[in-house]
Amino acid sequence: MSVTDAQRVVLEGWVRRRTTAQALAQRSRIVLECAEGHSIMEVSRRLRIAPDTVRTWRRRFIERGLDGLCDDPRPGVPRKITDADVERVIVKTLEERPKNATHWSTRSMAAATGMSQSTVSRIWRAFALAPHRAQTFKLSTDPLFIDKVRDVVGLYLDPPEKALVLCVDEKSQIQALDRSQPVLPMMPGVPERRSHDYVRAGTTTLFAALEVATGKVIGSLHRRHRAAEFKKFLAKLDKEVPADLRIHLILDNYATHKTPDIKKWLLAHPRFHLHFTPTSASWLNLIERWFAELTQKKLKRGVHRSVQALERDIRAWLADWNEHPRPFHWTRTADEILDKVAAYCRRISDSGH
Repeated sequence: MSVTDAQRVVLEGWVRRRTTAQALAQRSRIVLECAEGHSIMEVSRRLRIAPDTVRTWRRRFIERGLDGLCDDPRPGVPRKITDADVERVIVKTLEERPKNATHWSTRSMAAATGMSQSTVSRIWRAFALAPHRAQTFKLSTDPLFIDKVRDVVGLYLDPPEKALVLCVDEKSQIQALDRSQPVLPMMPGVPERRSHDYVRAGTTTLFAALEVATGKVIGSLHRRHRAAEFKKFLAKLDKEVPADLRIHLILDNYATHKTPDIKKWLLAHPRFHLHFTPTSASWLNLIERWFAELTQKKLKRGVHRSVQALERDIRAWLADWNEHPRPFHWTRTADEILDKVAAYCRRISDSGH
């Protein structure tokens, strides 16, 4: 049995390639062994397979070449959905909307195309289409977006020496909510149950500063959310942070942080350095991640009959956090963030929106 040089290159590639199916790799070995002049019984012994298997694939290769080593099409019902049908569903999904809805469902698409619901579902899964899903986004229009991203991420990844980096923000309008009926406790097979309606008892605001290096949080509760309260919080930070350390604050662009009174206070305290996140990019501030922890673990399912009870719970949770602080580690560089934003903008531009 003879094997051309071109065929040998392909066969050896199938044997070496890790992604090749094991059956195809074994058939390639059979052909290569036979091409070396070995007998059927010798190849059977060397590869530890049945002689009939060697005989079958040797004959298939002689008759049909490389194509003979591939599996024949399996018998079954002929394909009913053509490529044109698949294309029609995809184009309709991406470029049209139903008359009486904002997005397609498998039933409405099936009715519009004359196909079955299961067929539409299979096509959507194959092309990763999910019309029922939607995500929100907002691209920052800050003219200094790139500079601010590099500034903030630089503080996370390479903080200055003899300085403390604090992520600062306010969680305003925290509501003290009491359920209209008693909460029913969890039981085997039954989750905790609470009424959907509630009674408001007032609000409070939490000013918080997260130490990037240690994860500790300095917090202060106030009933109002003004520049006066923010100034008091800055004074608390100045008192609690050792005097020999410079303080770098990462803030958002809320007007409270930029009033003339605040600017005057900062001039009198030169060790404070403010770094603002880009407009509509509060996700750069790690304190938002800590606020999410507070919301999920304490506030979301909490029951408070008064603002005082709410504030006691927040202070207790804050004290417990600081006993075992857990820093949040920033992993992406500024270039990685900017490259991802640029790629997203290119996709939007290419799509014509």
